[in-house]
Amino acid sequence: MSTDTSPVGSPAERANARNAFIAGFLGWTLDAFDYFILTYVLAQVGADFHRSVVDMAATITVSLMVRPIGALIFGLMADRYGRRLPLMLDVLFYSLVEVLCGFARTYRTFFMLRVLYGMAMGGEWGVGASLAMESIPAKWRGILSGLLQEGYALGNLLAALAFWWIFPHWGWRAMFFMGGLPALLVLYIRAKVKESEAWKAEVAARASWRAYLGAVVANWKRFLYLVLLVSALAFISHGTQDLYPTFLQQQRRFSTEVTAMINVLSMVGAIVGGLLVGWYSDRHGRRRAMVTAAVLGVLLIPMWVFAPTMASIAVGAFGMQFMVQGAWGVVPAHTTELSPGPLRGFFPGLAYQLGVLIAAGSATVEAALTRHFTYAQAMGGFAAISLVVGAIVIAAGPEAHRVRFGRAP
Repeated sequence: MSTDTSPVGSPAERANARNAFIAGFLGWTLDAFDYFILTYVLAQVGADFHRSVVDMAATITVSLMVRPIGALIFGLMADRYGRRLPLMLDVLFYSLVEVLCGFARTYRTFFMLRVLYGMAMGGEWGVGASLAMESIPAKWRGILSGLLQEGYALGNLLAALAFWWIFPHWGWRAMFFMGGLPALLVLYIRAKVKESEAWKAEVAARASWRAYLGAVVANWKRFLYLVLLVSALAFISHGTQDLYPTFLQQQRRFSTEVTAMINVLSMVGAIVGGLLVGWYSDRHGRRRAMVTAAVLGVLLIPMWVFAPTMASIAVGAFGMQFMVQGAWGVVPAHTTELSPGPLRGFFPGLAYQLGVLIAAGSATVEAALTRHFTYAQAMGGFAAISLVVGAIVIAAGPEAHRVRFGRAP
C-alpha cells in the first residue's frame, strides 16, 4: 500500500478537512454525552418509575447490546450513499430519542427508547470516524484520531457538568431534554461539510450490492482481525475503568469527593494520552505506539491499585488512563487505514461495536474475582492479562500507516 505525506492543498480543502473533523468529533462527543446522562441519574429515574437500580441498569445493558445493529445499518448506508447523509440522520435519530426519553412516563417506554438510542449510538462512531479520517491529511491522522476518540471522555465530563448544574434545579427530565441539542450539529454538517472525496473516488467498487457483498466476503479475515483488535482493547478499557470507582470507595475507603477527583484526573490523563500517543503513532507507526502504551500500562499497575497513598494512587490513575486511552486513541486511524476503501463506512464501525460487545462482561468478571481476591488483586491481575494479550494482538496484526484514501498509488 502506498502512503501519503502530502498536505491538503487549497484553502477550501483545508477548511473542509477541518469542518469534517469537527463534525466527526462533535458527533462522537455529543453521542457520549447523551449516553452518560443516564449513568448519573439512574437511581432518580428508577425512583420515578418505581423500579430498582438493577432494572434501570438493564436499560444501559440493552443499549450496549444493540449497538452493532446500528453500526451495521448506518455503516452500510455510509458506504452506499456517502458519509454526510447517514451521519446527519444518525445525529437526528439519537437526539430525538434522547428528548423522548425525557417525556417517558413508564419503564417499558423508557426501556424501548434506550434500545433505539443504543442503535443510534452504535451507528455514529464508524460513520463519523470514516468521514473525519478520510478528510484530514494523512500526516495528522494519529494525533487527530486521538482527539476524535477522546471525545468519549469529553462527553462524560459534559454529562457530569449537566448533572452538577441542571439536575439540582430542574430534575432528570431536563437533562434528557438537553440531550436534544446535538441535533443542531446537523445544520453545521449540511452547511460546512462536503462529501468525502475518498468515498467518491471508490464509487465504482460499489456499483452494485452484489459487488459490495463480494468485497465483504473477500475481506472477512481482515474484518475478524479488526473485531479481535477492538475486543482486546475493550477488555483493557473496561477492565481499568468500570470498577475503579468502586475499588476507590470500597477498598481504599476514599470519600465520594476524593473518588470523583481521582476519576476526573484519570479522564484528563485519557485525553492527554489520546493526543500524545496518537502524535507518536504519526511518526513511528500505529502498532508501535499502541504496543508501547500497553506495555507501559502493565508497568503502571502497582501505582494504579497498590500504591500506599492517595496522591500516588491519583498519579497512577492518571498514568494508567493515559496509556489505556492513548492506545485507544490510535483506533480510529488504525482501523480506517486497515479497512478496504469501499467498506470503510461499514468495517470500522461494526468491528468497533462487536468488539465492545464481546468485552462487555469485563466488570462482571472482575466483580466475581473479588469474591476470592481483593479489588486491587482482581483488577490488577485482569488488567495485566488484558494489556499483555492486547499488546500481542496489536503486534501480530497488519498495519497500513498513512495509506492513501481514494487516490491512485
